Amino acid sequence: MAWFIPAIKDERRIPVDGKLVVTRTRDGGRTFEALRDGLPQSHAYDVVYRHALAVDDTGDRLAFATTTGSLYVSEDQGDRWREVSHTLPPAHAVRFVG
Repeated sequence: MAWFIPAIKDERRIPVDGKLVVTRTRDGGRTFEALRDGLPQSHAYDVVYRHALAVDDTGDRLAFATTTGSLYVSEDQGDRWREVSHTLPPAHAVRFVG
């Protein structure tokens, strides 16, 4: 299983259609499902760097942070997200410790 946060392209690192979405593949990239529950679906300008999405050792908890100061966490492999903060400094990496 793998997760990605798509953007338009490297030259324009903004979410597609202004919607923040996490995509998940369970078949090595042949298909993807869009996970939106709890994420902004309009006027989203969050940029997420490659190392700013983390998965814990169980594969159930995920976290990602953005360059615009938001931190999101999921406890169910990305099915639902909740915003933990929207006032952090720009994040370049996130990881679970312990």
